[in-house]
Amino acid sequence: MPRPLRIGLSPRILHNPPPELGFRNKTLQYLEQTVAHWIMRRGALVFMLPAIETGGVERSKVRISDYVREIDGLVLQGGADVSPVSYGETPVRPEWSGDRVRDLYEMELFWECVVQSKPVLGICRGLQLINVALGGSLYQDIVTENPDAMAHVDADLYDQHRHTVLIEENSRLAKLYGDQHQHLVNSIHHQAIKRLGRDSVVEAVSASDGIIEAIRMRGQSYVTGFQWHPEFHGLGSELLDSGPILDDFLAAAEKQRK
Repeated sequence: MPRPLRIGLSPRILHNPPPELGFRNKTLQYLEQTVAHWIMRRGALVFMLPAIETGGVERSKVRISDYVREIDGLVLQGGADVSPVSYGETPVRPEWSGDRVRDLYEMELFWECVVQSKPVLGICRGLQLINVALGGSLYQDIVTENPDAMAHVDADLYDQHRHTVLIEENSRLAKLYGDQHQHLVNSIHHQAIKRLGRDSVVEAVSASDGIIEAIRMRGQSYVTGFQWHPEFHGLGSELLDSGPILDDFLAAAEKQRK
């Protein structure tokens, strides 16, 4: 039997955990269970790839290229804001400063995957990180910078907050979902793509305001990203079936492995 696919999952980073967790003056790296189980339900194995930016790890002994060589694909999960510093801006408000440490690590992971032809899938923050890595920029806060846009986040509803997206005709995403171009997805983000990065195309937008909801990198590399959380779309719900997205990504991982 062939070994299961190995999918790397970049970590969320908690730099200052609350004291009640029992990790005083420590840094936590973790993953959200749903995204791991979403990948694993197709039989792939998930490995969290701990960041090595801090903590005294010697780069000569643990290299990003070694990490990437051992996996068949990479998923960039959601989490803290992308730092405006990463796309050449100053945070408008302190709470929008994001996680620059994570940005640098994930961009290095991303580019090493491109070099080694390993497929990459970005979710929410992951889509934004890919866009920034490709030279694009973000709305630090949609409501502040684009007041005509709908509310893309609701603190009370969280993943029950939803809106409609339009899939672009003739896109790869359109081929996955057939003739139906309008779909319902969750919406849990206050940042979004402002300037599209180079060598990428838009594959879906928010139906009401045109906010970019899905992108794909041009060329031979398999790089795609979604502003919604496909892993939160349960089976049998009215939300867009996330199965085709996952199957396409894993098929690309299997193809590169061969």
